[in-house]
Amino acid sequence: MRTRLRRSLRTRLALLAGITMLLLNIVVSGFVLFGIHDDITDVRAGEVSGKALRVLLMVKRNQLPRVLEDGGLDGIQVVDPLGRAVSWTPNLTAAPRQTDRLPQQDQANYVSKSCDLPAFPGRCELVVALRAFQPEGTWIIYAFDPAVPWFVSPQVMLFQAGVSALLVALTWFGVSRVVARTLAPVSSITRRLAEITADGGGLRVPVPDTDDEIRALAETANRTLERLETARARQEAAMEQQRRFAGDASHDLRSPITAMRAQVEEAMLHPEETDWAETSTHVLASLDRLQAIVTDLLALTRLDAGAPSDHERVDLDGVVVAETTRARTKRVVTDPQEGVVVMGDRLQLTRLLTNLLDNAERHAETRVVVTVREEDGQAVLEVLDDGGGIEPDQREVVFQRFTRLDDSRNRDAGGTGLGLSIAREIATAHDGTLTIEDSPKGARFVLRLPLP
Repeated sequence: MRTRLRRSLRTRLALLAGITMLLLNIVVSGFVLFGIHDDITDVRAGEVSGKALRVLLMVKRNQLPRVLEDGGLDGIQVVDPLGRAVSWTPNLTAAPRQTDRLPQQDQANYVSKSCDLPAFPGRCELVVALRAFQPEGTWIIYAFDPAVPWFVSPQVMLFQAGVSALLVALTWFGVSRVVARTLAPVSSITRRLAEITADGGGLRVPVPDTDDEIRALAETANRTLERLETARARQEAAMEQQRRFAGDASHDLRSPITAMRAQVEEAMLHPEETDWAETSTHVLASLDRLQAIVTDLLALTRLDAGAPSDHERVDLDGVVVAETTRARTKRVVTDPQEGVVVMGDRLQLTRLLTNLLDNAERHAETRVVVTVREEDGQAVLEVLDDGGGIEPDQREVVFQRFTRLDDSRNRDAGGTGLGLSIAREIATAHDGTLTIEDSPKGARFVLRLPLP
């Protein structure tokens, strides 16, 4: 039971509200009792004074008997100017003076509460004292009646206890219902979250119609679930890409190794008939291909890891001039605009241009055109060949790792299939884009980089 009370917010809040209401009722009941007690005491004092007035009239008329009728009071005692009890009710016969309290000089009567009087031991009495002025002095008439208890009466106590119990019960019930209705969406959210598993994508928690913190909680939970789902999808896609990458890398690395092994084994079977110079040439070609694949893999690994690079002001037309002056199998025509400067890593941008030129050179018929210009606040670098071009549905495929179209494989069996992937990664690392756009003939690669 204690564990349930600790865990149930509804019970704790209802209990807290009930205790608060109980304490409030106790305080209010105290003030109410205090006010009722004073009012009833005043009423009782007025009644006692009224019953004692007949004795006052007897003193005024000099008709005071020795023994008085109690008139429904606990007792009456008359004290003469000398302080002697001279008249009393039967229960106070020959009793000493019960109290020496007197009204103030400017008052005709006095009301007080006295306990343990000689004639009333263990009790508290309401004492009303009246002055009677006579020629020989002042007489005092004391009237005694039971004092009003602090709880006024059992009926008042029962009434207040009943009212307090009713209010506490209503408070408990009301708070419990309100909290239950308020937390109902939380319970629904909790159940729905419990249903979400590692593979339970697409689930969302219900959003209540109210405009409060719980709605904000549900909306935040849904946004979090959406981000987690997106992150999981990206992770799965990345893992799938890594698996494909590992498989493709293994296949491409195995090809030159297998070729070298076959060449060496064949030479060893017929060493006297082997042209070792030709064999060495073939093995070196396979080693070059293997080295190119490993180099590209290392470059991709550094780009994927986001390795920091030193960005500096790079003049794109200078990079183009430096790379296009090297001897190539196809004619390279350049049209660079001077003064096109970007912020970046010169070596990486040079590697990007080299990869684009190598790709264009493999597919061009006669020439490659390289253009540099500023356009819409961006630096634009274009590499255009006059080859067969790339179909629109294949323009994104060619940027995937180890992707070589059939035409590319026929033209250059020694390519790594990583050049364009590395080029796009470098463009992305420089906050730019590398795409294939329409052209009348051939493939048109367009690099866009932000200007500083």
